[in-house]
Amino acid sequence: MELRHLRYLVAVAEQQSFSRAAAHLHVSQSAISEQMADLEDEVGVRLLERGHRRTALTEPGKIFLEHAQRVLEMSRTAVVEAQRAERGQVGTLRIGFFAGGVGDGFPALIRNFRDTHPSVELTLMEMHVTEQWRALQDGRIDLAFTRVPEPQMRREIRFEVIQHDPMVAILPLNHPRASAKRLDLKDLSGERFVVSSRGTSPSVYDKVIELCMTAGFTPEIASVSTVWSSVILMVQSGEGVSILPYNRQQIGFRDLAFVPLKAKNAFVELCVCWTARRDRVLLRNFREMAKEHVRTGRL
Repeated sequence: MELRHLRYLVAVAEQQSFSRAAAHLHVSQSAISEQMADLEDEVGVRLLERGHRRTALTEPGKIFLEHAQRVLEMSRTAVVEAQRAERGQVGTLRIGFFAGGVGDGFPALIRNFRDTHPSVELTLMEMHVTEQWRALQDGRIDLAFTRVPEPQMRREIRFEVIQHDPMVAILPLNHPRASAKRLDLKDLSGERFVVSSRGTSPSVYDKVIELCMTAGFTPEIASVSTVWSSVILMVQSGEGVSILPYNRQQIGFRDLAFVPLKAKNAFVELCVCWTARRDRVLLRNFREMAKEHVRTGRL
């Protein structure tokens, strides 16, 4: 049984005539007759009462017609939904992010995408940087706001840098350099450092070591924490100073100073990552919207 059989039956039922149905469908009357005979043979019941003046449905034919119309409507819906999926208007999108890595414009980006893609099922999942990379590889998320992947990850993971996050020194307010407008990192050469774990944020850890080495010293690491909020807590507790990417959430800590660094390379990249084998129009639509938010200063 093919959809053509069902379309022909609906046309005959509506036109109550083989000839009028043939004219309506732009096919020969013999084609209509043959297809209806084939359909009745396959179903095993007589669906049509053929008369000289009109053709009518039998009682089984009326029941069959109702189901045929639903099947045809479902087929039309399937075509429309497939076309919408091709345009990136429907589907599912699972986005990974990490606290401190997305600014206060991130919620606006998500709201904007939801408003413009109401048929997309959008899920947000918070996870640290290296966990995002693994989740992309495993297919647990489709896209991630994260740091640049390590070289061994780049065969599978694609990325696009969308902004540069400046690094700042995080100091207690009573620190001699807390009031500086910009800080030369060599001024912290004798300090104990609280750093982000390389296991969860290798880009930030490596950047801190690079900046200190360029300033002429190897940092004395007093404590290692997995999330930026723990690093902040350690500095507040007097465990040492730190260097982290700046984010607006840090403004609320009134007992700490967040001092920009003089070094020109004192930044880490924020990027959008995805896997080449799972890329599709929906992901590209979201990436374009994210870049537009960056260009207009909304991210």
